[in-house]
Amino acid sequence: MESKTRLDVNGQLSVKDLPYIIHWNPDKCTRCGKCTAVCPNQAIEPGVFVSRLVSSEGSLPMPATVRTTFHGIRQVTDIERYCVGCAMCSLVCPNDAIYPEYNPANKFLIHKNKGGVPHKRGGRRNDPSLSTLDRLKFTRISMLTDPALDAGRHEFHIRTLLGRNLSPDQLPLTVKDEELFLDETVFVPPVREIFPIRIGGMSFGALSPNMWEGLTMGVAYLNEVEKIPVVMCTGEGGMPPRLLKSRFLKYFILQIASGYFGWDEIIHAIPHMKEDPAAIEIKYGQGAKPGDGGLLMAFKVLDLIAKVRGVPTKVDLASPPTHQTKYSIEEAVAKMITSMSMAFGFRVPVYPKISGTKTALAVLNNLARNPFASALTIDGEDGGTGAAYNVSMDKMGHPIASNLRECYLNLVKIGKQNELPLFAAGGVGKRGNLAANAAALIMLGASGVDIGKYIMQAAAGCLGDEYNRCNLCNVGRCPKGITTQNPRLYRRLDPDLVAERVVDVFKAADSELKKIFAPMGRSTQLPIGMSDGLSVDDKAIAERLQIDYAC
Repeated sequence: MESKTRLDVNGQLSVKDLPYIIHWNPDKCTRCGKCTAVCPNQAIEPGVFVSRLVSSEGSLPMPATVRTTFHGIRQVTDIERYCVGCAMCSLVCPNDAIYPEYNPANKFLIHKNKGGVPHKRGGRRNDPSLSTLDRLKFTRISMLTDPALDAGRHEFHIRTLLGRNLSPDQLPLTVKDEELFLDETVFVPPVREIFPIRIGGMSFGALSPNMWEGLTMGVAYLNEVEKIPVVMCTGEGGMPPRLLKSRFLKYFILQIASGYFGWDEIIHAIPHMKEDPAAIEIKYGQGAKPGDGGLLMAFKVLDLIAKVRGVPTKVDLASPPTHQTKYSIEEAVAKMITSMSMAFGFRVPVYPKISGTKTALAVLNNLARNPFASALTIDGEDGGTGAAYNVSMDKMGHPIASNLRECYLNLVKIGKQNELPLFAAGGVGKRGNLAANAAALIMLGASGVDIGKYIMQAAAGCLGDEYNRCNLCNVGRCPKGITTQNPRLYRRLDPDLVAERVVDVFKAADSELKKIFAPMGRSTQLPIGMSDGLSVDDKAIAERLQIDYAC
């Protein structure tokens, strides 16, 4: 018995090894049990504590031992049930008796690879340092306040184009008898006018039904009431069948990824679609896990998700790292982009999404020669993900700012900078500066940006952060009900409130973009590639991005 106890002590972790330590005040606690009920990782549990007190009483005091027992809350030190720091216990506690605190001296990653399986998590990379985007400043501004460009009074047109933009001499237009005629025998690429900030791909199945409904209502309201043409990408996995056949489809970009999940449903719905989708996005890579495929775990694949995706229920859905029928980007351009364009009668923009990488230029040069390629989205290393190995998220990928800049300058060299739009993603708004990050990327050469993690944090209160807080997106135990298919959890999320916050986010971003662009003299045209309006206090960054150094 003695040796068993010794072994137990040697193999047991202490709370100091975990990323978050739970502080519990027994004097404030009423033992209501709410905290243990809401903990997504079961990191706390009711416990019985024994207190031993030695006291001396009377005129000739003799030491006496008094033992008392009381009930309370104990933090679990099992590595499979570690505290993720989501603080749901604090939110429900009526007496402020419990809260988690980040432990910077934790040894979490050392112990989490039990059984030889590396740590997988959701969220995004654990890097709280200031990104390149957040260091950029806007320094080309008017020296005088110009009432004609006052951001609060002037009429602005903050819009961008999604689709290949032909130069005037390439358009099949002729003037005859002072009338303009279009030669319908010549192919004209489809183009959409959209808001320069898009909601990036978060799949139907990864997000909860309530989250998807809230995002959908918010996007529809922005387009139809606020007249801000925001579009949303579906991510891999299709979309709710009723939306495919509704007039709201025009606000969605349908994504086809290497797993082709949900595309049977989409193809069969084409004859019944009342509207064309905003675009088709072919996903080849994700910035947060470049070179790796997607993964939707079995406990998220319930009846509706399985039906839409055309798979059995409760099985892991792993997308291969590449489209298995395509072995090169050249073949992808020739087959995938052309076939998707044909499926929608060449009325819908079709473009690929790739992860940020040194080989992005090779993809870009190939797309520039293809008349059916409508754009290119580059996803940088700071993007979020539903499920990825920790080592992929923290140690792989390419920063979006330099990758985008490199691609844009290459387009300038070949004279295609105004023809093929570039969209940037990955860490946009990571520290809350959504409009500033978007404007900086636009001035580095992007036609627009994608946000995913930011909209989850702003619209639904996602708890994840860069200190490994929460980040349970992949295991379906999201305490806020955002990335789960468990009804007990996603009922916590009110879709109406999500929709309201989506509208708030984009209206605020619209106002801030006007504030940034107005002093630069831009009100009806985005300052795409206007890098002389940017500066940074780091010489290496300034040289890499070819912008001004200012300190």
